[in-house]
Amino acid sequence: MLRGLWTLTWLEIKIFTREPMGLIGTVAIPVLMFVVLGRSVASRLTTSSWQGAETLRNGLPVFGAVFVAISTVLSLVAIISIYREGGILKRLKATPLEPVTILVTHVLVKLILTAITIGLMVLVGRRYYPSGVDVPVFSFSLALLVSTWSILSIGFIIASLVRTARFAPPLGSLALYSMLPFCGLFTPVEALPAPLQTVSSVLPLTYAVSLLSGIWKGNPWSSHLGDLAALVVVFAVCTAIASRVFRWE
Repeated sequence: MLRGLWTLTWLEIKIFTREPMGLIGTVAIPVLMFVVLGRSVASRLTTSSWQGAETLRNGLPVFGAVFVAISTVLSLVAIISIYREGGILKRLKATPLEPVTILVTHVLVKLILTAITIGLMVLVGRRYYPSGVDVPVFSFSLALLVSTWSILSIGFIIASLVRTARFAPPLGSLALYSMLPFCGLFTPVEALPAPLQTVSSVLPLTYAVSLLSGIWKGNPWSSHLGDLAALVVVFAVCTAIASRVFRWE
């Protein structure tokens, strides 16, 4: 199983790098957006008198990280649906590979690409932060990988159920982007009305934002064990569901 997993992972990486649009959407666009936003606020970040400087200094990386995670999941949804519609999954069905192996392969590929993207964002983002600012690069990158790993499982279900490549990405976008107003990215969860706080508590993206925000601010991992547990549960449940409803054709 491991041999098939690594072989398929290496094959998927080579296939992905040969498709320019995939690299542009997953790597180039998030980095470009981060650069544009960074340039637009660089002068304000270095001005201590600007009231929103601290908020933006903490919020911009988290926004960029969440965008990377969502782009990665949508890429997974698109690829799986294209493979199904093009008959590639039907060919894979004739091999000893299990659905879980295929899903794990795409997780590995997406996590590798996520690591590359966050690395590029860190490199270009250093110039927009004042000297002497302690940036928890390693911990934040690890938090992003954990968050992406968990949210990818939502893409598993969408990619497993939707039959055509035409409808899979829009449905994935609807499912993921509809979480943004309630996940604490723009408005603290505590500031939301009680009914919306209940909605927020069941959204996987809420725990990803909480983890990313806390780690960026320097909080220890031990203070986010609840977020980590929630993300692990999301991955386990969604992966189990996806493996049962997975369609080869």
